[in-house]
Amino acid sequence: MNKDILSKYSIPVPRYTSYPPANFFTESFSANEFHDVILRSNEEEPSHISVYIHIPFCMRLCYYCGCNAIIMQKKDVVGDYISSLKTEMKMVFGMLSHERKISQIHYGGGTPTAMPVEVIRGLNEMILSEFQCIEHPEIAIECHSGYMDEAYWRDLLDAGFNRVSLGVQDFNEEVLKASNRKPSLLPIEDILSILRSRGVAVNLDFIYGLPLQTEESFAATMHKAANLRPDRLVTFSYAHVPWVNPLMKKLEAVGLPDTQRKAALFETAKSILNSAGYESLGLDHFVLPDDELAIASRNKTLKRNFQGYCTGRTTGQVYAFGVTGISQLATAYAQNEKNVAEYIARVNRGELPVAKGYELNKEEQIAREVISELMCNYEVRWENIASGLSISVEEVKNALNYNEKRLAEFAQDGLIDFSQEKITMNPNATPFVRNVAASLDKLMLNTDKRFSKSG
Repeated sequence: MNKDILSKYSIPVPRYTSYPPANFFTESFSANEFHDVILRSNEEEPSHISVYIHIPFCMRLCYYCGCNAIIMQKKDVVGDYISSLKTEMKMVFGMLSHERKISQIHYGGGTPTAMPVEVIRGLNEMILSEFQCIEHPEIAIECHSGYMDEAYWRDLLDAGFNRVSLGVQDFNEEVLKASNRKPSLLPIEDILSILRSRGVAVNLDFIYGLPLQTEESFAATMHKAANLRPDRLVTFSYAHVPWVNPLMKKLEAVGLPDTQRKAALFETAKSILNSAGYESLGLDHFVLPDDELAIASRNKTLKRNFQGYCTGRTTGQVYAFGVTGISQLATAYAQNEKNVAEYIARVNRGELPVAKGYELNKEEQIAREVISELMCNYEVRWENIASGLSISVEEVKNALNYNEKRLAEFAQDGLIDFSQEKITMNPNATPFVRNVAASLDKLMLNTDKRFSKSG
């Protein structure tokens, strides 16, 4: 993309990890409403259950983090939090049909591996004692290897995980230092050897757009990553949202790359990883050709929930536990309390700790299908969407801010191919899929919500 196009489209738009985006959730959505939505979800699709557990505690805070993370608390606070997690799970599990099966378990944070392994093992055992699983469920955990020795790694694998995401972010230690990120305690090569000896799938996660990153330095990181041959790699675009995390202002002091340099970092990574045999997938993922995500992507059947990209086989309604956890059910979202003390207090009172949420109307459910299809598979065929929802193409387009003049402008600028039958992203313009999705979104008309820039 040339400089003028990059400048034109590097504007704030939603990331669309959900539709509507989380900043549209409202406090008027109550715990009683969520109770009813949970019961109703037993009769809705997808039928599988996806469990998300949020561990907010970190040994120290990385300046780039936009997640709900706090410095490690005193032992009694952590103990009370884990106890409340279990209580919350018992409340929700009691409302779910036990004919349903677990397709995913995912631990995020914060830093889940800040917890002793026996705590994590206990949570897994509790979940797996309640429900049967699909064949080959995905049981995954995000790991900060800066604090994990060999004994911890081996004990973690005994807890039942079959996928591990390593938050590397960058192999350049100067970049990590500027971001307040502790480098890996063990060499990454040794960690991968331990994981592979147990048949565990490996994700390596990186961030581009951080201070001190150059095309040359990030190329070195990507070459090393490709040589390690993980199953999946992710190159997350750094989202500068200091109104969410004021620590991000510290990165401003060091200096953030401009739009053009940031785009060059991504293109550098993409070129290296594609040359190494990885297939591009979705907005920021790279996977080996025999990965089930790669197969789904080639078949235009890739899906996404708050756990990340997934296939029809593993897609489930997401039931989230812990502070700020977002449950993603068939027709509604519910986000938990952000404050640890308030979360514990509400759970101890026997309440579902909902802080806000959103129930989608019919039109928004249609828009969600369209935007999800575009974000996952870079293509929308109107007849396919209409057929899947048992409605007409006209009804699909009426649910959107469908503007042929705007779509023609995207096509003229080289972002999409556009016809009456479909919209297809240009392979060189996929970082701007968010812009195209936002143009179709009625909720973006006259909104005062704040978003990170695309690209």
